[in-house]
Amino acid sequence: MTDASSAPAAVTSSREQRETQQGEPPTVVEPVREAARAVPEIAARRREFAALLGEFRRTPVVVPLGDGPGPDEERGLLTADLAGIRFILAFSDVQALAHYAIARGETAREWTYQTILGARLLDVAVSAAGVPCGVALDCADGPDGMVFPPVQGIVPDEAAVDFETGARHDRR
Repeated sequence: MTDASSAPAAVTSSREQRETQQGEPPTVVEPVREAARAVPEIAARRREFAALLGEFRRTPVVVPLGDGPGPDEERGLLTADLAGIRFILAFSDVQALAHYAIARGETAREWTYQTILGARLLDVAVSAAGVPCGVALDCADGPDGMVFPPVQGIVPDEAAVDFETGARHDRR
């Protein structure tokens, strides 16, 4: 049987050993330092995403119509469901839509599409979906694609999956 006092010293720092010997609980310093270093990076990424979101909202995008029967004006927008969330598929231009058609092996298909302002997709089409819905932009372009999930700050509160009805949220 091993004695607890014979545990390897490498497991705890000398400071933690001194504090434990003095009857104080050991402190955890490294995770706190790591989190502090991550805060500016998190803030920078949030600013970057906010800029991308603003640009998307101001930009007209290409949105193909679904395969449904009937005239174009009665067909819905092309969507894909993932983990219980519907995503409207949007493309920055017809070349990006062509990449998607190639990736799906559907280059012979005629792709009917509409040009819709990003803000209109997020504010109107997402709300009209009737289910949790976001927008996937350039989904065939790997890391160059972008997903706008149905959360507060991206879609209207009533369409956001992280919004509690009746709860008051201050955005300061």
